[in-house]
Amino acid sequence: MVKEEIKNNKKYFICEECKLRYKEKRWAEKCQEWCKKYNSCNIEITKHAIK
Repeated sequence: MVKEEIKNNKKYFICEECKLRYKEKRWAEKCQEWCKKYNSCNIEITKHAIK
C-alpha cells in the first residue's frame, strides 16, 4: 500500500520503496510494485513523479 501525504492542501501518493511522490495513486502503486520486484526504478514510471 502506498503512503498518502497532504501538503499545501494537495494529496500526493508516495512509493514506500524509493520515496518518489505522485499525484495519481495508480502511478505510485506501479512504482512500488516495480521497486519491490526489481529493486530498481523504471524510467517509464518515474517520469510521472512530482519534481
